[in-house]
Amino acid sequence: MGESYRLEDAARLAEELRDLACEVNRAAAWSYRLSDGELKWSPGMSGLLQVDDGDERKIRRRLLELISPLVHSAENGPADAPQAMEEPFRTQAGESRSVFLRCSTTVYRGDKCLVGIAVDAAPPSTDERMDTDIADRYRRLIELNPDTVCVHQDGIIVYVNPAGVRMMNASSPDEIVGHPITQFVAERSQPGLFSRLSVANEPGTTTEPAEAEMVRVDGSRMLCKSVAVRTSWHGRPAFQVILHDVTAQRAAEAALRYQAALVEHVSNAIIATSWDGVVTSWNPAAELIYGYSAAQARGRRVAEVVGAGIDPAALLTVGGTTEAKHRHADGSPVLVRVSAAEMSDGYVLVCTDETARRTAEQRYATVVSLLDEGVLIIDKGGRIVTANPAAANILGYREDALLGTSPESWLTYDEDGNRLPEAPSYRTRVTGEPENRRVTRFERADRSSAWLAISARSLTPDDSPPHRTMVSFTDITEPRAFRKQLEREATHDPLTGLANRTMVLRRLQAAMRETGRTTSTGVMFIDLDKFKIINDSLGHVVGDEVLRVAGERLRAVMRSDEHVGRHGGDEFVVLVHDEGDAARLHALADRIRRRLTEPIMIDGRQLHVDASIGIVLVPPDDSRSAEDVLRDADVAMYEAKTRGRGRVAFFDVQLRERLQRYLELEQDLRAAVDRDELWLAYQPIVNLHSNRVSAVEGLLRWTHPQHGTVSPEEFIPMAEESDLIHHIGSWVLSTAVEQISQFRSDIGLDLRLKANLSVRQLEDPELPEAVDEAMRKSGLPGQALSLEITESALMHDPVTAARMLQELRRHGVRLAIDDFGTGYSSLAQLLRLPLDSLKIDRSFINDLAHSRDSEALVTSIVAMAHAVDLRVIAEGVENAAQLAVLRRLGCDQAQGYYLGRPSPVQELAGTIEVANRRAIIE
Repeated sequence: MGESYRLEDAARLAEELRDLACEVNRAAAWSYRLSDGELKWSPGMSGLLQVDDGDERKIRRRLLELISPLVHSAENGPADAPQAMEEPFRTQAGESRSVFLRCSTTVYRGDKCLVGIAVDAAPPSTDERMDTDIADRYRRLIELNPDTVCVHQDGIIVYVNPAGVRMMNASSPDEIVGHPITQFVAERSQPGLFSRLSVANEPGTTTEPAEAEMVRVDGSRMLCKSVAVRTSWHGRPAFQVILHDVTAQRAAEAALRYQAALVEHVSNAIIATSWDGVVTSWNPAAELIYGYSAAQARGRRVAEVVGAGIDPAALLTVGGTTEAKHRHADGSPVLVRVSAAEMSDGYVLVCTDETARRTAEQRYATVVSLLDEGVLIIDKGGRIVTANPAAANILGYREDALLGTSPESWLTYDEDGNRLPEAPSYRTRVTGEPENRRVTRFERADRSSAWLAISARSLTPDDSPPHRTMVSFTDITEPRAFRKQLEREATHDPLTGLANRTMVLRRLQAAMRETGRTTSTGVMFIDLDKFKIINDSLGHVVGDEVLRVAGERLRAVMRSDEHVGRHGGDEFVVLVHDEGDAARLHALADRIRRRLTEPIMIDGRQLHVDASIGIVLVPPDDSRSAEDVLRDADVAMYEAKTRGRGRVAFFDVQLRERLQRYLELEQDLRAAVDRDELWLAYQPIVNLHSNRVSAVEGLLRWTHPQHGTVSPEEFIPMAEESDLIHHIGSWVLSTAVEQISQFRSDIGLDLRLKANLSVRQLEDPELPEAVDEAMRKSGLPGQALSLEITESALMHDPVTAARMLQELRRHGVRLAIDDFGTGYSSLAQLLRLPLDSLKIDRSFINDLAHSRDSEALVTSIVAMAHAVDLRVIAEGVENAAQLAVLRRLGCDQAQGYYLGRPSPVQELAGTIEVANRRAIIE
């Protein structure tokens, strides 16, 4: 047994602990010295722990196991925090018992000790009253514990003491008890928590102290140090957890680390000395500034390592700050600003290296003197105290003549020529507000003028006004003149001198947005007709002269440069303000046209141009932008051109809608093939000798998702103008060949396909290869395909057309002329082409049954064609009478609505059957 233990020696043991020790005979006192682990206990400890009285080794081992959580907590927690806990254990006989432990931290004879009491928490006794009394006292001890004590069983909290309720910001234990322990442990701390609990398998096993982030009832978080002990609750295994909030402690540690880091990382030397001037601390910045390491500096007198005498006490008497010249370890001078402060054990010196700043100031003075920009320093009274050479040169004064003068006496003017009431630097001097590149005109001493861009800044912005001010200025006389020239060039056409498109838009926008405008503005968009022919044939020099003369004539008609502009190319714009009468605008447009059509003499050559003019009226409440108005005027001009050039057209909404429809369809046509909007209809062609359908013509159709059926007469020209005709033509050819080849196979009919070629396709060198590939893929024989080319297409470029037809003929296909009689070709021209047939234009068939002239023409065409071995096809047959005349005249084939309308391939068999029946009716 250990040496006797007197309870009264524990001077700081809580009163509750002493009372319990006195009143309960199942208690024993103990002490533990933290410095060396010495453990002592009072008599009765062996009986309490159920160990033989003489076996001190077993008593020591069991008691150490039981109090180890308290020891861990005391080593890491607050110095005087009392602790309490209940610990289970097993007796030598295997009986489960538990002991309640309570202790306080005290200093005993210079050593930090734990002084506590151990009480049998569940003694085998029949005296229930005493058990209840003791249990109540145990509970009081736990509830008085300042640390959080909680018990969780199967992951559910079954008990928490009042300190825990407070720490978790709960209003009552009910907000904690009955809830999962994981609800109060941050997710990132849960793996570590459960890992530690998993090894505490035996009763009394204590986990190692560890930190965990806890979540309070209100959602806020805190950092706690926790120790868990395997115990029991109502006879079942549980864990008792002691939590100590270390949030403030960690924050304080972080603050200390931050302060230490500041000292280590600031750019100023921080030197601590004793009262007699011996260095006790020397940070890295001091090493850098003075060249001595901390090991070399500590223990030496400060005057030795800074290379100069320094008296902190004397420095404090004169304000604590001074500037001095110290020495680096290599002997080089160091200019520093020294601040001193008194500490409990000496002084601290803060030395700021001013060497770079002083050098920079010297360099600044040198640079300022070399600047092309003028620099003045003005004192608080408004007098110049410093002027660099550039300032004297720009202002036209000697440098010494400027000193002492006031800029407020100078003659300065704004950009409108008004004299400024005060110098640009005045506002900065009296208010501290900066002035940024204010443009002024300055009158020099010799009465010449200079344009200056002046800026001003306060040199003492944190002081009360008036301020010392720095004024800088640049001579922008020449750049300003150059900028004015650039501005004119940016807004005027260099050829005609008229306003360019940018300026026209600006003037139109200003007129449209003029406040209080009550009358309309007329906008004319003028395009010179036939100018491209002049420019292409006679060259740009002549073309430019025509444009220049046209600009002069427009200016003469309008009697002002302000109303005329060149939009670009051969397009001009005329603005007619305060004019809403359409008749007068039309008369003005005619006058402009007459003036423009007058002959222009250039290099002895007389040239003529005309103009197409589109007019837009802009009422006062018009919501369009200037760009929209010009666009509408352009649309009207385009309409004037389509009417035959040399015309005047006014804009209306229908014009815009037609143009918008055209643009929309043109864009949608680009994707029509991919969207399966294009399809082919086939019209039967009857052989008038056999009275049977011998061929079909493939006709392209477009079903638009919004506009419905779009006429080929509308979208085919779009395709030709936009180069889409190659893509669409290739699709038509391959699709028609494939569909008719399949139809021939399904019906067992020797049917020929006729397909149209555009004039643009004749220019495509890849066309023959595309035709050959389509036939190879489909299996359609060459003799079953006849490609039709309009007579006008052949006449567009006869040489290219003849070469392309020859190439196509080598691939075995048949060739025909479509719309014969409209292209003014001769039979001699046709003989040079490898043709198989010609198709008479429908205009010759319309009056065939009622007109001798029409019949005579068709008779001649049939006779001429047969004479050169060409078959003749008549299109546009609308009735039986026309069909009868054609048969009588010896025409070979016919097609038209009377025989059959174009139909999709799915309905072609029925269409052919109807055509066969009508062909035999006389």
